[in-house]
Amino acid sequence: MQKNQNPSQQKRPNVLFLLTDDQRYGTIGALGNEEIKTPNMDRLVRSGTSFINAHIPGGTVSAVCMPSRAMLHSGKTLFHLKECGKNIPEDQVTMCQSFLNAGYHTAGIGKWHNGVASYARSFDNGANIFFGGMWDHWNVPVNDFKPDGIYEKEIQFTPNFTQNEVPVTVRAERIHAGVHSTELFTGSAVKYIEEYGEEQPFFMYLSFLAPHDPRTMPEEFRNMYDPEKISLPPNYLPMPAVTYGWAAKGRDENTESYPRRPEKIRQHIADYYAMISHIDSCIGRVLAALEKRDMLEDTIIVLCGDNGLAIGQHGLMGKQNLYEHSVKVPLVFAGPGVPKDQVNDKYVYLLDIYPTLCEICGIPVPSTVEGRSFAELFTDTQATIREDLYLAFQARIRGVISGKYKLLEYRTQDIKMTQLFDLENDPWERYNLFDMAGTEEIVANLREKLFALRDEWGDETMLFGQQYWQQWRQYEAAEVKGVARPMGGDMRVQVDSWGTAKK
Repeated sequence: MQKNQNPSQQKRPNVLFLLTDDQRYGTIGALGNEEIKTPNMDRLVRSGTSFINAHIPGGTVSAVCMPSRAMLHSGKTLFHLKECGKNIPEDQVTMCQSFLNAGYHTAGIGKWHNGVASYARSFDNGANIFFGGMWDHWNVPVNDFKPDGIYEKEIQFTPNFTQNEVPVTVRAERIHAGVHSTELFTGSAVKYIEEYGEEQPFFMYLSFLAPHDPRTMPEEFRNMYDPEKISLPPNYLPMPAVTYGWAAKGRDENTESYPRRPEKIRQHIADYYAMISHIDSCIGRVLAALEKRDMLEDTIIVLCGDNGLAIGQHGLMGKQNLYEHSVKVPLVFAGPGVPKDQVNDKYVYLLDIYPTLCEICGIPVPSTVEGRSFAELFTDTQATIREDLYLAFQARIRGVISGKYKLLEYRTQDIKMTQLFDLENDPWERYNLFDMAGTEEIVANLREKLFALRDEWGDETMLFGQQYWQQWRQYEAAEVKGVARPMGGDMRVQVDSWGTAKK
């Protein structure tokens, strides 16, 4: 374990980092959703600055949260992650590791999806650590914090005992049976604050498992929402808007049958909102603990989600796509030096949070970080950090957002399709403008940006990128020859789930 080094003589602010799992943008009452109840998130919105165009770049695996969190913690861009984010290598200094090295005490509570070693070097305290992606909220296998960084204990668990008798091995010491994950993690956070007695500031990373499915929560929250009174999103569809077979085969898409019936989607949304309201209530407990210790005014609070979720939008249920509901997330900053009750619409990525927090707290940004600090936006709302956003999902879709336009390019062995959306006039992405008269120049300009960002991001240095762009070129070659589809699969790069070449 690395120890604190070079503690600052000047008191720096504490940092409370609140990360939710699968919370899409548009799920905070104060930011325009009149149906959801989020009084504590609303409080953060009023006391801070909300970035309403915060995005993730997409994902290279179906478990989008894994690369998303790896980018957040490392500041690396999507194609510079090891094993798509399964681990963060030692030569990449993590966000919390930077704060630890700068004299902060760092505490990691809840979900950690990016390897045991990177957790161990990031924190000098923690509790109820879950190494994994998702689980039953009422029976989460967790670990106590280990000062030596060694987490070796494993337990056996049979997740589908009604279907088979095959157990899985889980890295954990115990299961808190009957305690909801949100309550479990919140309790540890409150305890840490109540008992904190150090002179140095702290960085608390509180990472929830909710509102990721299975969507279960205490009854008082489930009963908050009547599904019959829940509005369907304007882009609700009973079947996927894009007919691609791979989208229908994933775990997320199988959480509801086809066609997506309106009453079923309303129930899903009601349960989703209930889980978010439960998180919101627990955030209130953490804020109250800070207030009781007179720490709230000295603490920078960051609230964000790791990725979005469709839940009926475009006929989809999951996040394995590049629509706004899946790549756009809530992001709120509050605390000392952050303007109050402000909304900023500039484009930022979650991976930009790392250098931003470093700049705010006076901590050097490691040379390995590729994110861009947007601290300037707190004092200059007209500044621009990113002109364009590059988007990618596996070897199937690439996209770019520039100004008010968004271009999505689908290229698989079976599909060649382009979508063009005007996000200013069509934020729900309902109307594909591609091939409409007058959009030719817009598409051409966006494709130029797409190619430039492809090269800037090093997309083709990863095998997923090589596969995608080879498919693109195959379609171009086929069109030149007057053939309707690629000439075959000989040139296709075959990869496994981590983007490694198959032998």
